[in-house]
Amino acid sequence: MGLMDEDRLRRHDLTDEEWARLEPLLPAHPRQGHRWNDHRLVIDGIFFRTRTGCPWRDLPGHFGNWKTVYNRHRRWSGDGTWEMILDRLRAGCDQAEGPAWTVAADATVVRAHQHAAGARRAPPADVDPARLAPAALSTPLRPRGTGELRARETLGRSRGGLTSKIHLLADSGCRPLARVTSSGHRHDSLGFLPLMSQLKIARRGRGRPRTRPGRVLGDKAYSSRAIRAHLRARKIKAVIAQPADQVKDRRDRGRRGGRPPAFDTIAYKQRNTVERAFCHLRQHRAVASRYDKRDYVWRGTVDVASIRIWLRHPVP
Repeated sequence: MGLMDEDRLRRHDLTDEEWARLEPLLPAHPRQGHRWNDHRLVIDGIFFRTRTGCPWRDLPGHFGNWKTVYNRHRRWSGDGTWEMILDRLRAGCDQAEGPAWTVAADATVVRAHQHAAGARRAPPADVDPARLAPAALSTPLRPRGTGELRARETLGRSRGGLTSKIHLLADSGCRPLARVTSSGHRHDSLGFLPLMSQLKIARRGRGRPRTRPGRVLGDKAYSSRAIRAHLRARKIKAVIAQPADQVKDRRDRGRRGGRPPAFDTIAYKQRNTVERAFCHLRQHRAVASRYDKRDYVWRGTVDVASIRIWLRHPVP
């Protein structure tokens, strides 16, 4: 392999500054048994696959055995290591904005590759069943006949074929704060409450994680009485646009329609932060198209892409 090819394959590797931030957050070597292979080399292989979307078996040889790289990613997706690393990287990201901390919510549909279908019906025995279950969304009024396997792996049928959906909360720096995966045909609003329950920003010092932002931005898909009531009960300011049919219905009811909800047009302009966060995530091909059969492995892939975003845009 020439020097130019070597440099081209290593352009997604961790820099020394990124590795210095990531190394203290990695799990320690086991006390018994075989020690972990070089963390940096294996993680570089995981980042390469996440960024390029290549099959695991096609990883370049300088990352080592592809099975070692895949097993590390699968194991850390199943035991929550990636989520733990993300929580530590995000610690204190709300302090700069203080009480006015603003988050934005949205969802995007991801096309599932044909290789993402066909997972075994028996769940893996070495993973906690609680981590295999996707986020609990409300039951649709008219189920589309999805079986237990498809529901567990968050695959849904739409006009484009098999799809999955990523529900995301992002901060003003276009960085992911919380994510939920669901079948592609589920409505965006169904993932809002699970998203808010996952929002936990650790303190840099002592204290409980922060779970309540000062303001939540959302598009018309999140304009519902249940979501507005939930935010009102938690004393969170809702900046959510209203669809035209809701505006017309209120006007037609006259005085019985009540007052329209408050809407800050200036603050709503910041909602593009979550759209830009999706752009950062979709630069990783394994997120833009789902290749993983298991949902918990794909959730780990989304977390790996989020880790790379936080490493490049760290908390000051």
